[in-house]
Amino acid sequence: MIRNDQELVATRGRMEALERTLSALRKTARSEEWPALSSGYRLEIERMQGEILDYLVERAPADAK
Repeated sequence: MIRNDQELVATRGRMEALERTLSALRKTARSEEWPALSSGYRLEIERMQGEILDYLVERAPADAK
């Protein structure tokens, strides 16, 4: 669970790193291996996307002054 903007930045960074890894693997993985190889990355990316969206929409913004 993301609790603050610093954790939001860190989660986005981890998600981007996983996306880069997945993109690189697409260039070298065999097609018959791809579903099994990519599924774990996909699940983790989707989990992080959900956490990011939860943080952004469930936290009330601080009142602007």
